[in-house]
Amino acid sequence: MGAMERKYELCGPFLPRRHPSLKTSAEIVDEARRTLRAQSTQRPCTPRDGQRQLFARSSIRADHNSRPSSTFSLHAQNFDVSDSRPSSGTRLSPLEHKSKVAVLNKDEIPKSSPKPPTEPVDTKRGGLAGSRARLLRATSLTTLPPLAGHADAQERLKLGMSRKLPPAQSQVCGDHKEVSSVPHKPGPRRTQSESRLAQANDDARVRTTEGGLEWRTDLGDGQNATSTGAESKWDRIAPLLQELKATAASGSSEASLERLCDLCANLHDALAEAGMLGHHGCKKRSTILRTLFQLIDLNSSRLDLHVAELCLALRVSGNNLLNICKLVFQTSRNESNDSLFQNNSVIDFLLGLLLREEVSTSGEALFYCVGTLKFLSGNAAIVRLLLDKNCMRVAQKFIRKLCTVDDAYFTMAGHIFVQLTAALRNLADQPEARPLFVSYALMSQLCLVLQRHRQDQDVCTNVSRIYSKLSSYAECRLSLAETPDCYQLFLELLSKHHHKQDLVVRLLFTLGNLTAKSDEARQQLFRCEDCVDTLLRLYDDYQLREDSPAPTAASVREGEDVLVKLVRVLANMCIHPDVGAALASNTTCIQLLMETLELRSVQESEELIVNVAATINNLTFYHKDSSVLKRSQLAIADCRTKKKQISTIQINVKNTFRNVVLKNPSVLFVLLVMWKLMLSSNMDAMLEATRVYGNLSQSKDVRDFIMQNEVHRFVVTLLDSKNPDVCFSACGVLTNLALDPPYRGSLSLEGASAKLTDCLRDFGAGDWQLAGQVCQALWNMTSGGSEKLLDTQEGRSLLEILTSYLAHCPSDEDKVLKWAGNKDVSGYHRESWELDFRPVAQKLLTEIVR
Repeated sequence: MGAMERKYELCGPFLPRRHPSLKTSAEIVDEARRTLRAQSTQRPCTPRDGQRQLFARSSIRADHNSRPSSTFSLHAQNFDVSDSRPSSGTRLSPLEHKSKVAVLNKDEIPKSSPKPPTEPVDTKRGGLAGSRARLLRATSLTTLPPLAGHADAQERLKLGMSRKLPPAQSQVCGDHKEVSSVPHKPGPRRTQSESRLAQANDDARVRTTEGGLEWRTDLGDGQNATSTGAESKWDRIAPLLQELKATAASGSSEASLERLCDLCANLHDALAEAGMLGHHGCKKRSTILRTLFQLIDLNSSRLDLHVAELCLALRVSGNNLLNICKLVFQTSRNESNDSLFQNNSVIDFLLGLLLREEVSTSGEALFYCVGTLKFLSGNAAIVRLLLDKNCMRVAQKFIRKLCTVDDAYFTMAGHIFVQLTAALRNLADQPEARPLFVSYALMSQLCLVLQRHRQDQDVCTNVSRIYSKLSSYAECRLSLAETPDCYQLFLELLSKHHHKQDLVVRLLFTLGNLTAKSDEARQQLFRCEDCVDTLLRLYDDYQLREDSPAPTAASVREGEDVLVKLVRVLANMCIHPDVGAALASNTTCIQLLMETLELRSVQESEELIVNVAATINNLTFYHKDSSVLKRSQLAIADCRTKKKQISTIQINVKNTFRNVVLKNPSVLFVLLVMWKLMLSSNMDAMLEATRVYGNLSQSKDVRDFIMQNEVHRFVVTLLDSKNPDVCFSACGVLTNLALDPPYRGSLSLEGASAKLTDCLRDFGAGDWQLAGQVCQALWNMTSGGSEKLLDTQEGRSLLEILTSYLAHCPSDEDKVLKWAGNKDVSGYHRESWELDFRPVAQKLLTEIVR
């Protein structure tokens, strides 16, 4: 094999495709740098609302009357004082018949009226069940007042049993017209352990016998003791209520309000110690609530939160629960009140409501409850407080509950989801919250929300904002990628809401993050139904053309932001071999990219043009016959570019290039636009354009075009850029150009060899990939002239550099790669020295000294 053949075997065209079965770390990094690159972009900005409001101005609910109101006024008269209904949410229908007890004179009593038994009922007789025996025992009386008849007596007896009243002491006046009874007064509320012990003692009073159950009757002393205990506890609470009323009546001065807040705190402590909190803790709750509701008219935010805390502790329900949630919501709308929520248990009660209440019975109350949490989550201090209270776990359970509501409450669930997802969006900004999104599977849970409420733009937009924030982090991105059908869901939402710019741009940003570093994600997205068609339709919708209606400056920026994120998705997808080959064969895709390059300039749309150039660079990597850029049949007239733009292209081609030798108009167009980018002052645009030239210069026609139009002169000057990446790409173009012997002299006349040697000296010791690429370019350029090279100063400098670099053995830790500095990357540099630099440097050195 001759020397020339050996050279061409080693230094083939720039960027050869490699398919090794096993790759070292250096090869992986080398492949990423040499060939296809994933694109990055900035996350879409979510502006903060100037005021705290339930729905943003852009919301589809902004002008709807069907949604709950965000403004209202609350007064004491809006509350129900008689709040004794159980908190189950089930309202009982009123009784159609109310029994009336008629008190008759002694002479009017019928002779057939029943008489009370002289002996206690024998519960053993007839084998009565335990429940019946207890009812008989609980309603047994020593004497009965005169009644109107047997039916009325039975009705009263049943009424007493249904209310489960304790034994009453009845007194009959002389005229038989007045009946009085002394009910049993409740004792103090017991803890769970005390209740279990008391229940065990109560059960011990019931003894099983052969004939049934026998109820023991030794309870009189216990009732008196319990009644006395309740009165003593109420004696402590009653003065506090009286002082609350008196202080509230004295006015709303600062001192009065301060005293009222202290009294509310004392009342809360007293009720807690007496065991009177909760729904059934106190039979005089109406008196307490009446007093508390009157304080709302004083219009003090601090006092309102004390009232709300007490009412929530007393487990108000129904209309009162709704109004209390409105009261707390109203307080949270003012950011200056945020500090008030840090010194009480209101947040704990709100989180408890999410777990306890149902949308079917307390939907509107839950709505204002979650709205409050949304406002408070905008405060960094309260966010940490929410996380400490395990709000993420509560959110997970609440989402599951909302996703299973009946269709009758679907609309209210949607309103609540808007608030909840907005709160989670605020939490997603906190680093300590991100692992919780993963551990509680909220990334997958939010996909369920999207599936169920895919018609709701507000819900979808908020969830997309959460994903756009969290998908920038590896653990969150992996959790989302493992969610079944998330890619298909995103594509469906892009198609359904394609005119909703803020939703579209965030979904595209999320897809760009998912496909940035995962080959599996690229393939899964591409395999989704109508994936490419959906993305290209979006591209066409947001492509700003001359015949489009006059857009505003804001719409231009928004449309361009969509294109930036969309083109990034295409560029990342191209990295997968199958996907890249398919997109390179898609005529519509190539046409849209070339149209963007013609319609936009680097000065106006810098990030967009750079991303488009990077996408074209990735597509030009695929040189199959099916590639649109390689097929010469495609005419410019077939592009989406208008006729006026076609003529502009032709004029630009003639003015820029004197010798147009390419018959492929697509490649010619790309070269022209890339040339414009290379001449720009933007380093990123220049870099991407140079990479495109590096890929396309593998073709003989393109190399001829470059040399005949003196593009190579500019490529040589790029070696002075002092940017390693730009120098690397320029070396690739020169390597390809030097494959043709007639062009080597022209490259030498431009000083390519000297600049390559300087580049090797400046960057080689810290970048062995670049050093290897420089040696490949020099290998091709010096073919057949090594003797002459030794006679020049640059040849002697090159010999000295190569000898120095090759003298350092990578096995010697003290000597190898002393330029790297960072010991963490020494392994990568060692592999790169072995694979990228040493083989070609040794052969080049051998040729020089031969």
